[in-house]
Amino acid sequence: QTGTGKTASFAIPILDYLGHEKPRAASGRPLALVLAPTRELAIQIGQSFHTYGKHVGFRQALVYGGVGQGEQVRSLKKGAHVLVATPGRLIDLMEQGHVQLSDVEILVLDEADRMLDMGFMPAIKKIIAKLPEERQSLFFSATMPPKIQQLSSQLLFNPFQVNVTPKSSSGKTIDQSVRMIDRGEKVDRLVKLLNGENVNRSIVFTRTKRGASALARKLEKQNIAAAAIHGNKSQAARQKALNSFRQNRISVLVATDVAARGIDIDDVSHVVNFDMPVDPESYGHRVGRTGRAGAEGIAISFCTADEFDKLREIEKLIGQQIRVQNPGAKLTAVAGKP
Repeated sequence: QTGTGKTASFAIPILDYLGHEKPRAASGRPLALVLAPTRELAIQIGQSFHTYGKHVGFRQALVYGGVGQGEQVRSLKKGAHVLVATPGRLIDLMEQGHVQLSDVEILVLDEADRMLDMGFMPAIKKIIAKLPEERQSLFFSATMPPKIQQLSSQLLFNPFQVNVTPKSSSGKTIDQSVRMIDRGEKVDRLVKLLNGENVNRSIVFTRTKRGASALARKLEKQNIAAAAIHGNKSQAARQKALNSFRQNRISVLVATDVAARGIDIDDVSHVVNFDMPVDPESYGHRVGRTGRAGAEGIAISFCTADEFDKLREIEKLIGQQIRVQNPGAKLTAVAGKP
């Protein structure tokens, strides 16, 4: 489950190995490779390695797109023990001869299910083909759909599956509710919610990139400090928004699902689904941005008449009904639905 420490569960054993065995990393030949689906997650994993390995003599390189490759190439040339990478940029640097994977002893695929959702399967297979056959391979995933099990059987030798069930599930630590409203009411309702008491730091999810940017601008006009984060933003802009949110310079992060997976920010009091997620599995990852590591959080979903089917799919997936805050609401019919 999200928020339970997956990064620590692979970073600490890798660092323990590096600290005790003290293997030498040759130029451009990493010993441990961690693949992540997004730039933000790669950066966050790198920060975790840096924090956990503060007293371990090791070098790491971060490789991801959206920025120039110069600094990344220099880090590789110094001899990185740990390489944290997104698949696209890694393949670019492999083809340019800046990195070789023949010395990799440990492979980690973080958010493996998200990798498949984002179409990285061909790239992953291309990368794995360059790895030594004898290695330790670990897949980490918040969900275990059939595609991941199939991938495990293809790429792993006699794999062992570990399921970690936290002492307190998100259903117990996160107060989940839904508000049935008309589409035209959403912005006003959101502004009222964000201006309420005990709303400290919030992530608001939209369906589209354009919608995220437009909503952030509307919130700014209402004197709510907000920034948008999505795939069309430059890496610098995305990192600036995340840092501003972490440092409380803004109180609201408006995001598409690119921010729903893996981003670990403390003390997010509220998650708001401004738009219901298209994929019901995304619901759990969205609301999991609050209530991290056993803390309490609040998740509120805005549901219009044409999103009602998505709500039912989510409830079926999570095995529970989400509490409706305004059960008597009269919604305008959309697309012939009551």
